Amino acid sequence: MTSQRVPDKKKRWVASVKTDSTHPPAGLFTKSATTISRFLASKKVSPKGPGSGMRMLTYFINRAGRGLTAERRAELKRAKVLLSKRITHRGKAQKGTSAAS
Repeated sequence: MTSQRVPDKKKRWVASVKTDSTHPPAGLFTKSATTISRFLASKKVSPKGPGSGMRMLTYFINRAGRGLTAERRAELKRAKVLLSKRITHRGKAQKGTSAAS
């Protein structure tokens, strides 16, 4: 008996998502991790803040799936780390947790 993997439609939910909430520049996800994180943290690309950019990056990685090379996936994951640091830094700055006592 041949074991062929049949695509499960439940795993293909990202293919049906259509959103118009953010507008990254064309080809953004082919650039360096620092460029990606900087653009996704900007209000121009992510009007709702860098958290929205993080969701967009995660969505892109999930949507690309197995089509990403190992190098590209590593660069995108590095962009997630950098963007996460920006989110954390921005959150601390907004809460006023500076060293001024």
